[in-house]
Amino acid sequence: MQEKLLERITIDPNICHGKPTIRGLRYPVDNMLELLASGMTVDELLEDYPDLEKEDFLACLQYAAKLTQVKSIYRIAS
Repeated sequence: MQEKLLERITIDPNICHGKPTIRGLRYPVDNMLELLASGMTVDELLEDYPDLEKEDFLACLQYAAKLTQVKSIYRIAS
């Protein structure tokens, strides 16, 4: 199921400057993650973005989880 979710995340250099998006639509994954992190619920997001599905938001979370599975993580200067 997890790999099927990740198929919803697409990267196309002609869409959103090559940023990962949901199903080739102009909804960047990072924007959706920021909205979730701000406290919006999936139900609220579905109301605001009716062309998206619950699985799209689960795919964004799964994509973010995969990105953290790296060998080394370095602190970014702030």
